[in-house]
Amino acid sequence: MNKNERFVITINRELGSGGRTVGRILAEKLGVPYYDKAIIKPLEEKFDMPIDQIERLKGNNRSWWEDIKRVLILGEEAANSSEYYDEEKNRLVTSEAVLKAEKEILYSIAIKESCVIAGRSAFFAMNGFPNHLNILIQASMEYRLNRVMEKQKLTEKEAKKVIKEVDETREEYLKNNAGTSRYDTRNYDLVIKMDGSKTEEEVANAILAFIG
Repeated sequence: MNKNERFVITINRELGSGGRTVGRILAEKLGVPYYDKAIIKPLEEKFDMPIDQIERLKGNNRSWWEDIKRVLILGEEAANSSEYYDEEKNRLVTSEAVLKAEKEILYSIAIKESCVIAGRSAFFAMNGFPNHLNILIQASMEYRLNRVMEKQKLTEKEAKKVIKEVDETREEYLKNNAGTSRYDTRNYDLVIKMDGSKTEEEVANAILAFIG
């Protein structure tokens, strides 16, 4: 990646790894915008659905065709669910359509300015962008649990449940709609493990050194 030209750095991170903070610090050091939830409003407007319904849809492990069959077999009334079928507008909203919309929105941001984008399947969306760097930030379960428990004020049992649900949702979404795993290191230029005494600031500096 050439930081002297318009660029995009994507950061995919495990919940509780600190990757979001690393991305924010990195953007500040590079003097470029940081985007995390920037596409939520455009997605809500595009599908006329609240983001919680969109997120649940993304975690569905059925394909677009299976969604269609679900309505054909069960009928619209039985298939009525905020996750799959919009009864008021008489339509299906699929996770495939959400991924396509996410990719279009993220790409429209990237072609306007250099930036750092965290999550939101950005590493997949930016595959065709000419000057980008994909980073994965991970951590051990112990590290993640401690961080989620502290940040969200949860018990260990509650934190484990949250992490498990988020991990499964994100993985199913990419596997079913992008045909890849978020854990496949071939999707990234740099993989960082947060365990140890490393601070988010130190990791951001390490990424800057990697870029050169």
